[in-house]
Amino acid sequence: MPNKSKPMGLQTLSSWATSSVEEVASTGPGIRFFQLYVYKNRNVVAQLVKRAERAGFKAIALTVDTPRLGRREADIKNRFTLPPFLTLKNFEGLDLGKMDEANDSGLASYVAGQIDRSLSWKDVQWLQTITSLPILVKGVLTAEDARIAVQVGAAGIIVSNHGARQLDYVPATIRALEEVVKGAQGRVPVFLDGGVRRGTDVFKALALGASGIFIGRPVVFSLAADGEAGVRNVLQMLREEFELTMALSGCRNLGEITRGHIFTDWDASPSHPTAKL
Repeated sequence: MPNKSKPMGLQTLSSWATSSVEEVASTGPGIRFFQLYVYKNRNVVAQLVKRAERAGFKAIALTVDTPRLGRREADIKNRFTLPPFLTLKNFEGLDLGKMDEANDSGLASYVAGQIDRSLSWKDVQWLQTITSLPILVKGVLTAEDARIAVQVGAAGIIVSNHGARQLDYVPATIRALEEVVKGAQGRVPVFLDGGVRRGTDVFKALALGASGIFIGRPVVFSLAADGEAGVRNVLQMLREEFELTMALSGCRNLGEITRGHIFTDWDASPSHPTAKL
């Protein structure tokens, strides 16, 4: 039977959240990472990182795939902006907490005005000079970038395509995962972010070398549907589906999940054209 030990859970809070790092930390103990967007004003970045550190956050997830915001056509059509009763709470005292209305997307205009497009690998090393927190690079999809991330001192890699909202035709995270794991060569943990909807997805990610997975939309949808109870329910569903997948695959613990449990569309024979467990 699958190992019943309690899994490690954590939360990643975006720089652009409508609750501040201090507010989230005040809700009680937990493992929390801070997802960082690098602003043109590096003093702002330094302040954010220090606040996250003081609030007990355990790592910085540096977002590296958003020098510009992708063409989000729904946002353009709806002229998306935050409603007046919400602000980007981490920036309220810096006069950067409001998102102005625009002719297309208020978020796109905000990003264009504030985010540093010149972000480079040197900035991973710069962050290491202002914080003792480990830096995870979020948005890696290739072995080449994985190798560079390790070389510049990243403590971990998050395979992410930003919910496929940044670049059309970008590969699915599960497709990119194995290449990134091979590029990291076991020197840092590699996590999968995005595309996880069932416990079988978790199993496949671990089989392809992920150290863990992050989920986003299922939590948001369940929160909207039923609040905290909805989130607890969706996490329990994922856990139960994952344990059932382990049991039916003959895995008694996480260490027994291997690449041999799956085959994929990129190594399948003509008679097996799709990925399967």
